[in-house]
Amino acid sequence: MREPLFLKPVFQEKIWGGKKLAEEYDYQLSSDKIGECWGISAHPHGVSTVENGKYAGEKLDKVWKEAPELFGNPKTEVFPLLVKILDAEDDLSVQVHPDDAYGKTHAGELGKTECWYILDAEPGSEIIYGHHAKTKEELTEMIHDKKWSQLLRHIPVKKGDFYYVPSGTIHGIGKGIMILETQQSSDTTYRVYDYDRKDSEGNLRPLHIQESIDVTTVPHVDPKLNIVTENYGKSSVTDYVTTPFFAVELWEIIGRHTFHQKAPYTLCTVIEGAGELEILNENGLGEQTYNLEKGQHFILPNEVKNWRITGELKLISSIPGESVR
Repeated sequence: MREPLFLKPVFQEKIWGGKKLAEEYDYQLSSDKIGECWGISAHPHGVSTVENGKYAGEKLDKVWKEAPELFGNPKTEVFPLLVKILDAEDDLSVQVHPDDAYGKTHAGELGKTECWYILDAEPGSEIIYGHHAKTKEELTEMIHDKKWSQLLRHIPVKKGDFYYVPSGTIHGIGKGIMILETQQSSDTTYRVYDYDRKDSEGNLRPLHIQESIDVTTVPHVDPKLNIVTENYGKSSVTDYVTTPFFAVELWEIIGRHTFHQKAPYTLCTVIEGAGELEILNENGLGEQTYNLEKGQHFILPNEVKNWRITGELKLISSIPGESVR
């Protein structure tokens, strides 16, 4: 099938969410507390729906299982990635995610390594990224004694920044930040600290102290990234990260650029601007053209070997880790 799969997102209400997803991406929201848009997801907590073509109306998890040829006949049982847009109207909890071994043993699903592209950040915005403890014993003591100002690293951020967040990294997205998150398909989060915040019923949200201590990497070491940008006239492709879980790029198109398949399938989200996607045949000739608008999410399946994007727009793309190992 030589056509993209455009996907209808799923929206998640969060205590820290807002309404910027409607303001920025024209999404139709059911609440003023929507924190997450799950744009490309086959996770059971929120499955995207195909909007076009032969599989219109089908859920992505079903397509993954029943039409594996679209994805190059993958070996993995579950669709491995999840792409989100997050709107932090308030601070998210300070949290940490397990690796695959701990996640499968204790939560029955994949671990959660992720990365963030900062879509927008109000002046003075910060993330929590890592900690200052030198040993597991020191980490345990500082958490139990609630020495948050001494333990947590606060990092100022701005639009266009990129952060890789491996499993085991203590982190938190700060108020006033919007991000695009590419992650393993997991919804396992261990809260270390939640600012003593209460839910709508007046209850403190549960913490996961022992699990957090178990999975946190000590000492914290910032991952070394080799971010490379290749220019093609006025357009460019920036390679942010290549890991065993995913590879992530920013495509900035001004005019026209032709792409060639690097993996069995490619995930894409339009984060700015508008344009056209043209699917090319073996001879490089256009077969079908699709309009692209800010906020759209789509997958280029295995049969799409070459494509051309025209316009003035930016996209974040990702490919699965099994393609980059």
